[in-house]
Order: sequence, then C-alpha cells, then structure tokens
Amino acid sequence: MLFKRVFDILGSALLLIVFSPLFIIVGVCIKYSMSGPIFFIQLRPGYKSKPFKMIKFKSMLELKDYDGKMLADDLRLTSIGLFIRKYSIDELPELWNVFKGDMSLVGPRPLLMEYLPLYSKKQARRHDVLPGITGWAQVNGRNSINWGEKFSYDLWYIDNQSFWLDIKILYISIKKIIIKEGIYTKEGRTMAKFKGNK
Repeated sequence: MLFKRVFDILGSALLLIVFSPLFIIVGVCIKYSMSGPIFFIQLRPGYKSKPFKMIKFKSMLELKDYDGKMLADDLRLTSIGLFIRKYSIDELPELWNVFKGDMSLVGPRPLLMEYLPLYSKKQARRHDVLPGITGWAQVNGRNSINWGEKFSYDLWYIDNQSFWLDIKILYISIKKIIIKEGIYTKEGRTMAKFKGNK
C-alpha cells in the first residue's frame, strides 16, 4: 500500500533523527565493551523471500566452542547486550532498513534464511508482505509464545492489516518495551530455533 510506504518513510526518518544521540551513546558503549564492529548485519528473507541485509546493534560476543561452533546466545550476551535487548534498543538500526524499503515499521519479523525450506505453504505466506520491526506476534507474546502461535499471529495480520491496526500495534509495542514484556521464553531464555513442523 502506497500510504503504508509513505508512513514508513516519514516515520523511520523522524525516528532516526530523534534517536541519533542514542545511536552515538550505544555505539560507543558497544565499541568499548566488545571487539569488532558495533553493528550486527545478517541476511534475512524479505518480501517474497528476497534476501536483504538486516542491521542491528551488536549484543553478543563471537565465542565458539572447541569444535568451532558458536556458543549458545545466553553465554555470548554481554551486560550492554542484555540491556539493549531488554529495551529493544538493538532493533533501532532497523529503522534504516525501513527507510530503504527492505522492511516496514509493522509486519512479520524477518527470521533466519535457514528457516525458508522448513515452512509449510501456509506459513510461507508471511513473506507476502514486508517484514517489520514489530508485529502482531510481538505484541501478543513475542518470545513467550511458541512458533505455531507466532506464525498464526503473522498470518492473521496479513489477512487483517490496515493503517489503524498498524497504529495499534506500534502503540502496544511501546507499552511492551517499557514494561519489558515477552523478551524471553517462559523459561527465561532466548527463543529456540525453529526446526520445522514435524
């Protein structure tokens, strides 16, 4: 929708300006607490599953085990990483993705490329719209709900999307960030990887 795209451009541009001082502060904190770049850039599937480079603030160290495999997220999270995740600050650089047109402010969250062959035909419909910084699944549980519920919420959004629903989701998202709800699973951990429907 043209109106949605205009809203995304104006909204992301305004928020990038408003949060620019925070970008500098967080960038400096990350630079002095972790080695390497301050941003985490990863290929994610976008509209019609087309890959794009999603950008986030780096929140984890690149620690590997003796076999060269990356350690679990819980073991790699730094104190600054834990803080910026708690308040969803790590997601703010995605505003640039929104401005560029890779993402929308509201839509299904862009997941990992490796999940693409694991989706059912119905679940793959989540790529019929632009992925979002926040979405219906995020305001209805985020990481505290299971994968089946997440996909159901994503599909409900696709079938019922409207400007006023987007405004509602953005409003609820702000409330969720303030009260730090749904960041972790019910066991207090980060979300386990999706392994398919079997």
